Amino acid sequence: QVQVVESGGGLVQPGGSLRLSCAASGSAFSIRRMAWYRQAPGKQRDVVASVTGVNNTNYTDSVKGRFTISRDNAKKTVYLQMNSLKPEDTAVYYCNSWPTVIYDWGPGAQVTVSS
Repeated sequence: QVQVVESGGGLVQPGGSLRLSCAASGSAFSIRRMAWYRQAPGKQRDVVASVTGVNNTNYTDSVKGRFTISRDNAKKTVYLQMNSLKPEDTAVYYCNSWPTVIYDWGPGAQVTVSS
């Protein structure tokens, strides 16, 4: 059974920053494309950003230029640096492999952007 655990969420004012972390278990982490997903209340879970094992990245249009995904294969950890946060970024953020979900879904990290 392979798992991920997200951390680093919180309440932040518009324009602020947060850094999320995702620790994974199991083997073969370094070759897996990893992604951050988010799910706002009443909406489906969507991919926000992804990173390959060799650090090629992709972002959904709404976060380009504001969010940065990165990974540390030695620590089996994926990060999401979020800057210039907006109220519409409010959601629970999850990480997992992409496009095929390999890991059991973790508890997620709640991110709330509000003044």
